[in-house]
Amino acid sequence: MCPGEPEPDEVEGALIRRGDAGYETARSRAVWNARLPGRFPEVVVRAASEADVAHAVRHARAHGLRVALRSGGHNWSGSALRDDSLLLDLSGLRELRLTPSTGTATVEPAATGQELVAALTPQDLAFPVGHCPSVAVGGFLLSGGLGWNSRAWGASCADVVEIRAVTADGRTVTCSEREHPDLFWAARGAGPGFCAVVTRFRLALHPHPASIMTTNLTFPMAELDGVTAWTEQVARGLPPYVEVAFVLQPAPPDADGTPELRLTVGATAFAATQREALRALEPFDDCPFGTLTRQPPVPTSFATLHEGAAVLWPPLHRYAADTLWSDESYATQLARIADVVARAPSGKSLVLSPVRPVSTEPALLRNMAFAPLGTSYLVPYAVWEDPEADPANEQWLRDVMAAADPHGEGRHYIAETDLEAGADRPRRSYTPAAWDRLQEIKAQWDPDNVFHSYLAP
Repeated sequence: MCPGEPEPDEVEGALIRRGDAGYETARSRAVWNARLPGRFPEVVVRAASEADVAHAVRHARAHGLRVALRSGGHNWSGSALRDDSLLLDLSGLRELRLTPSTGTATVEPAATGQELVAALTPQDLAFPVGHCPSVAVGGFLLSGGLGWNSRAWGASCADVVEIRAVTADGRTVTCSEREHPDLFWAARGAGPGFCAVVTRFRLALHPHPASIMTTNLTFPMAELDGVTAWTEQVARGLPPYVEVAFVLQPAPPDADGTPELRLTVGATAFAATQREALRALEPFDDCPFGTLTRQPPVPTSFATLHEGAAVLWPPLHRYAADTLWSDESYATQLARIADVVARAPSGKSLVLSPVRPVSTEPALLRNMAFAPLGTSYLVPYAVWEDPEADPANEQWLRDVMAAADPHGEGRHYIAETDLEAGADRPRRSYTPAAWDRLQEIKAQWDPDNVFHSYLAP
């Protein structure tokens, strides 16, 4: 160890080496997905404070280890787990402080969307948190963030106004549009390739919508073409505070054994009044297609929306996911994948396809690495429980992506794309200019490559 470098006992939290008691538990906790990658860090540091983070980074440098990070572990590819690395587990950093008088919150990386909602709602405040309640803000915000009501509020990272970060040389810096603006720009979209450790986010908050109303309609496979084209047309005329999404799921085969599919169209209005919300959702009352089920508009809340999402993405399951931005219509995309989705080996698998999931207003995309890379967007999720079914479900995911993107020319969203599907996945998750700038910032702030970048070397 070099003179002046921290000893392991300087860490207030825990330092666990490979081979120590508790190592495998610490390794498996780093990934929310029950499908655990076969990659093995040399050391796991569970940080208890910002000082621990700086100690861990300096310890890694002193011992020739590269650093990988985990906040909540929801990255489907398990990017936090790297061979021969120091895994910096930030799950103990979950403090959340509100300042209602300024409409801001200071949040540590492991605080979850569910916790943020619980703190904000009594103060009549809101934030575009992730759709799944257990997603921690750290990885979510670093990747851009496609949260609730992002069509109106923009990508969640647009409301990050300041960060504190530990850099590759062990310094702690504050970053904003005025201080270290290059690192601040990268922190708003770089995802698991960010070249520092964010220990704190300062967020600008929104007034809580006075009325949140939701409706959904479920259709048989035979109605898919007409429903998707109709929904796209309707969505173009809706105000930005209405979030619309398609969900495709396999259904029990018909009487002849033919694979079946069900298509759900969900719409949620985040409005200033209940009358405004109901008026915005009126087009769905007049849907001209036959439904299997129809839920008329009902009042809801962010907490209830989270409960519904938790049903779609249950814990203790095995997951594989990928993403696709495209310039083709939703009708074209969903028709391409319908037969493959209907043949999913697991009835819990699904494809989520939000219609225009994030605002494209230039002011809400300013000064960030994140950008929407197409006019349509879909995310297939393979969801299953039996480890022996891994090959079949992994192949299903590849088949869905091949059907949706037959020429392999699509773009991706760094938060949920399959980083193991190809070395070009990270690059294809950014505009060319943003990708080049990310490489320049990495070279400036982490010239010795202390921090792992995505799942590439």
